[in-house]
Amino acid sequence: MQATFARAVVSVALLLTLRVSGLAQGTRADYDRAERLPARFGGKVTHGAVKPNWIGTTGGFWYRIDLGGGRREFVRVDPDAAIRAPAFDHARMATALGAALGKPVQADRLPIDLIDFPVTPRGASSGGARGALRVQSGGRSFLCDLATYTLTPDQASMTKLPTHAPGRGPRASVTTGEETTLTFINDFGAAVDLVWIDADGRHQAYGTLAAGGEREMHTYAGHVWVAAKHDGGAPLAVFTAEARPGIAVVEKPIPAPPPPAAAPEGAGGASNEPLEAIIRDHNVVLRDQKAGTETELTTDGTLADGYEGPAYWSPNREKLVVYKVVPAQEHKVYFVESSPKDRKQPRLHSIDYPKPGDRVAVARPHLFDVHARKDILVARDLFPNPFDISAPRWSPDSTRFTFVYNQRGHQVLRIVGVDAATGAARAIVDERSPTFIDYSGKQFVDYEDPTREILWMSERDGWNHLYLYDERTGTVKNRITTGDWVVRGVDRVDPAKRQVWFRASGVFPGQDPYYVQYGRVNFDGTHLTWLTRADGTHAAAFSPDSRFFVDTYSRVDLPPVSELRRTSDGSLVLPLEKADDSALIAAGWTAPEPFVAKGRDGVTDIYGVVYRPTNFDPTKRYPVIEDIYAGPQDSYVPKAFAPFFGPQQLAELGFVTVQIDGMGTSNRSKPFHDVCWKNLGDGGFPDRIAWMRAAARKYPALDLTRVGIYGVSAGGQNAARAVMTHGDFYRAAVSDSGCHDNRMDKIWWNEQWMGWPVGPEYDTSSNVTAAKDLSGKLMLIVGEMDTNVDPASTMQVVDALIKADKDFDLLVVPGAGHGAGESAYGRRRRADFFVRNLLGVEPRW
Repeated sequence: MQATFARAVVSVALLLTLRVSGLAQGTRADYDRAERLPARFGGKVTHGAVKPNWIGTTGGFWYRIDLGGGRREFVRVDPDAAIRAPAFDHARMATALGAALGKPVQADRLPIDLIDFPVTPRGASSGGARGALRVQSGGRSFLCDLATYTLTPDQASMTKLPTHAPGRGPRASVTTGEETTLTFINDFGAAVDLVWIDADGRHQAYGTLAAGGEREMHTYAGHVWVAAKHDGGAPLAVFTAEARPGIAVVEKPIPAPPPPAAAPEGAGGASNEPLEAIIRDHNVVLRDQKAGTETELTTDGTLADGYEGPAYWSPNREKLVVYKVVPAQEHKVYFVESSPKDRKQPRLHSIDYPKPGDRVAVARPHLFDVHARKDILVARDLFPNPFDISAPRWSPDSTRFTFVYNQRGHQVLRIVGVDAATGAARAIVDERSPTFIDYSGKQFVDYEDPTREILWMSERDGWNHLYLYDERTGTVKNRITTGDWVVRGVDRVDPAKRQVWFRASGVFPGQDPYYVQYGRVNFDGTHLTWLTRADGTHAAAFSPDSRFFVDTYSRVDLPPVSELRRTSDGSLVLPLEKADDSALIAAGWTAPEPFVAKGRDGVTDIYGVVYRPTNFDPTKRYPVIEDIYAGPQDSYVPKAFAPFFGPQQLAELGFVTVQIDGMGTSNRSKPFHDVCWKNLGDGGFPDRIAWMRAAARKYPALDLTRVGIYGVSAGGQNAARAVMTHGDFYRAAVSDSGCHDNRMDKIWWNEQWMGWPVGPEYDTSSNVTAAKDLSGKLMLIVGEMDTNVDPASTMQVVDALIKADKDFDLLVVPGAGHGAGESAYGRRRRADFFVRNLLGVEPRW
């Protein structure tokens, strides 16, 4: 009790100090200004990034550009002639569309979703003004004769979206692309309900469509929609919106045909082949489709150790590979939905959720000689303990097959080659690491069968690079890329020219090492050509014929610049657009400031950004709040331009907010990344703290006696740990959906960084273990239906805090999934928490 009373006295003293500092904000005006910030800054940047729509297989393209105030223009580019011009006569098109749509249309506000070049009307010659284009507007399609600007209905040309069977289609909207439209047509014969599935898998109702009815829905490319029987009935069809407007036809279901005997690519089994392989009672059976006879190929398969499809046939149909699998350990996670919308009583849910240390499925390839009806033994020495084994890949001449073996613990990644005649296995590529191999983020393999070569990605020299292997000998023929920089991804491999097109970062001295640049190099490592160079992070869109590309680059403090360039040498063809942010600046926007300081070792540069409120006064002192995510799978400080970033909204209440990439995150050197190995509790905090201290030395307005931190998921783990292990620096933290103990979270993510078998490092990095050391203010947020991170992970921290007699705030959100704190209510509660604990006032919203 004495300790509790002492903490209360200290809290009162701190509160009084904050109240007399003259900095207290948290007024209704501050909250209103913060809430309006996205709308205040939205739509204020014109002539933004160019998204080319390529015309046919040539380098020509068109794009739509925003001119501001709802105005826009359609532009066509001829790369060979280096001409940028209006795609058509906008005034004449407005007149034509107005007549077709039966409403006034303005030339600078054409309601066009998509155009297609070129189309030649019947009876007209192609080319020039006599050509035509297809115009799609509001779910309707027209052919426009460019000689007369006559519009002819062309509804049949609208894209009919593929239908996914319920349960087999996407389960959530995974991307949010360009604005588009989706026209639902109900041919089901009865009313259907239209439902959008958001990024968390939640179903959002969008009304009912009567039988025979049509409805146009505004949506975004990548969004997933479901048509279901009316009044809560079963789903009928699943659609994924595409960039171009599409038609979603809800039809009466057609009984699905029986599954084909043939397997996917690489599995063989074409319908016209006399033999097919099927799995029955966990064993492999050969069926002669002509004779109608069957032969058991195996008899040793059981439920506990059985053969699983598909069967992978050699190209000559003489050999067959089937995997025999010992199933994974079952691990159920249960959720109680306390407040279901459709009933009063709670509902119990469960999902399969393997966790670190669980037994994983163990698959072993079995090779069969089809004609001899025998199993050719494949020795397991090279794949004794798989976390995962890829599907087998047959060589074109049927003499061998290969697969990628990822060993449990992720310190061995191997390409295993198997001789089809003898079953002899050998390691073609044998990648090993004393820490971890980033298989989930830096794995690339490309087989060049005609030359018996393999392109492989590795961090073996401390930087992520590409290597060329001789498949016959298993030796490195040569390095393809080299240097103190990082290959971020491969865009294409050109076997004919023996070239690799790739993305990289850290290429040019003096630039932020996270900026993405594009390059091309020969297989033998010669003629490295950088296609982009400007000081910014780049996104390239290549023409179908690979002769040109649209290069768009930006920084957080530089609006997008789009240019047309040649792929031969990266030279400029012509400028396209340079974004205009004058209206944004006039609205009170100031760019986030990139800031660089030395990390824990006093040598390594650490990169971050600083956000200030729009009414920032450099003569005042501001608490600092860090938006943290230190997940090792990537880096997180934004590099590209945006008119609004989330931390700006919190800053508007009277803070300076920051984002930092500390050691242990990805996209730098391997030693930089390795800091996280069996050490997720580190969180890069020594680097983050050093960075903020350097920033405060340069900018005295940053008050490091009042530092807060917040994060979601892995960031939630980081945020809570900040006030448990670095409470002398961080004073207040909001932790949302945290994976607080890596033994409680998903198996693949945690074993990737924390290792296997589960060792004492898991306990050392656990916030449950560290909870007794809490010395700052902490708010925990969790959604009771979080299927990403087990909600019990948060509740175990709650239990530990209670046992340690620690004060904290807890918000459990009924029915919410992962990231519950990013809801409007959660964001408001987070803001209130920091206003109370860092500004020292009660929020007056």
